Amino acid sequence: MSMMRNRLFLPFALLGAVLIWFVAWPLLRTITAVTPAALWHTLGEPEVAHAIGLTFGASAAATLLALVLGVPLAYLLARAAFPGKALVEAIVDIPVVVPHSAAGIALLMVFGRQAAVGKAFAALGIRFVSATPGIVIAMLFVGLSFLVNAARDGFRSVDPRLEHVARTLGASPWQAFWQVTFPLAWRSILSGVIMMWARGLSEFGAVVILAYHPMVAPVLIFERFESYGLDYARPVATLVILISLLVFLFLRWVGRDAEA
Repeated sequence: MSMMRNRLFLPFALLGAVLIWFVAWPLLRTITAVTPAALWHTLGEPEVAHAIGLTFGASAAATLLALVLGVPLAYLLARAAFPGKALVEAIVDIPVVVPHSAAGIALLMVFGRQAAVGKAFAALGIRFVSATPGIVIAMLFVGLSFLVNAARDGFRSVDPRLEHVARTLGASPWQAFWQVTFPLAWRSILSGVIMMWARGLSEFGAVVILAYHPMVAPVLIFERFESYGLDYARPVATLVILISLLVFLFLRWVGRDAEA
């Protein structure tokens, strides 16, 4: 077996290296094409700073909504057997396969100005078209699958007998969930949180249809590229790539620290 591993290592490593190069080289090429002075100047532009802040904030808000709504659903999918469960799981997975521009149209049909739901929220002073709430629900739609599925797998990995033991010791179902199940599944939930939040940062298709303005970072990059060309869009793209990489590395470090 050891000899087989040695024989496989080199060809597998070469094939894997091609994929790593495919991901790393375009990012590195983009980062090194812009000077630090240009990056600093770009970061100082109010439009850019606002777009980046809006992107990170809206993605965090969408992730928080998914955490509040998705964790209970994930627990039910992991623990309960009920009619239509397979359909519910399929619906959770649908946003992964639906083109995000199509998702934007679908959301517009429900939350648009002329839609019943959109009118109901408008009566409460909340609008989604060309507004921050529209950005949040677009990010929520495209990213919720990551969090729900990760949380479901985390809950499934927790032995139900541990909950039963807690119940026999006098804990309520609510206490058993928060004091036993949730802490044991937290690593998987955190992984889902990180993946969903990161997915929200990169969302373009659904956002650009539902809420072109105010512009998030991906929309701003597209707008500058379409209007002024590569040279004008590249500093913003580089800045977003660098910030995203730094934040993602930090979150991965936090996740590993939590696992330890």
